Amino acid sequence: MSRESSEADQPGEAPLPGELSEALCAELIAFRRDLHMHPELGNQEFRTTAAIRDRLRAAGLEPRVLPSGTGLICDIGLPPRARGKGAGGRDAEVPLMLALRADIDALPIPDAKTGVPYRSTVPDRAHACGHDVHTTTVLGAGLVLAELHRQGRLPAPVRLLFQPAEEVLPGGAADAIVAGALDGVGRIIAVHCDPRVDAGRIGLRHGAITSACDRLEVALDGPGGHTARPHLTTDLVTAAARVAADVPALLARRVDARAGLALTWGRIEAGHACNVIPMHAELAGTVRCLDLAAWRDAPDLVHAAIDEVATLHGAKSEINYVRGVPPVVNDPVVTELLHDAMAARRGPYAIEDTEQSLGGEDFSWYLEHVPGAMARLGVRTPGSNARLDLHRGDFDADEAAIKVGVELFTAAALLDGNRS
Repeated sequence: MSRESSEADQPGEAPLPGELSEALCAELIAFRRDLHMHPELGNQEFRTTAAIRDRLRAAGLEPRVLPSGTGLICDIGLPPRARGKGAGGRDAEVPLMLALRADIDALPIPDAKTGVPYRSTVPDRAHACGHDVHTTTVLGAGLVLAELHRQGRLPAPVRLLFQPAEEVLPGGAADAIVAGALDGVGRIIAVHCDPRVDAGRIGLRHGAITSACDRLEVALDGPGGHTARPHLTTDLVTAAARVAADVPALLARRVDARAGLALTWGRIEAGHACNVIPMHAELAGTVRCLDLAAWRDAPDLVHAAIDEVATLHGAKSEINYVRGVPPVVNDPVVTELLHDAMAARRGPYAIEDTEQSLGGEDFSWYLEHVPGAMARLGVRTPGSNARLDLHRGDFDADEAAIKVGVELFTAAALLDGNRS
């Protein structure tokens, strides 16, 4: 993603409107802290949805809650005659919109932070993935863009998309799409918090930036028996152990290594007594894949490998392969839009290359329909040696990242509108 900077890359050459006031920055930090204190799980984000809706309405906008009752869509600058029309029913003169997407759900883990006033007030619930930051940055961008629209300075309509249930496979994005979230949308952008990147910076990557992630559950059954006579029965514990060890190895030999297909087990259970061969065993894990084409073939490959090993040991297998999400594959043109937006606001040196993550993200479902890109939003305090990670109870974000995210989204909307 790195490239030589030019004079056009330097901030200040062609100043963009939409600077954030100190009052708005303070309001957004307070909004994020309120969300952080009241985390809600996927498809249960009623309070969060209401908070977003009420603030958008206060700004004179008309948000529409999704049919599920959580999550919402809000268009800015769209002519009234075009509202509610799908891509096939839009007026010809209305350009395709740029969508700014945020996910709004939290995780079912306890908040382990200490010494902060905004610690979660809900037992065993925490915004440990930064969705509260994502939500606040899109909200802030919406407030700035709405003001620019009132001033006649918004060059093209923009959609705000606050999506529920990102953490629930296969992700709330699929339901949002069915509800019309992409109707009239031509491009879509998002950010994801990254505790390895300093606040004030973003990470960008052309092509795949996350991996595919599926869930796998396997049940093995056999007649069971006495451990003194394993030859008279199905040694189910050994069968489960061989499935756990051999199936990942088989997959590694049946898929191009560059695809990065990896099966990792997270749970294995079998038996209750030391001298009884059980009749039932269970394994569960995840299948991750860096390559989109290999991900599409993964279910058949995994089924075949499990059946092969289980049959060899005389066990009957029942497989539940749950499709999760494909990789997020950044469109090069939209990725350059994010690059140019950040360069315009903060200069090219606020941008760094980022590697492909093995984490999954349901933003990928939108990219099955429209081009888009996701940036890594730095949330590490500059100079900090803390090694925080996502999905940990002690995860937190440097709140300076909120302003950076708002600047990125607003600049992208303005640049995209001027180029349309």
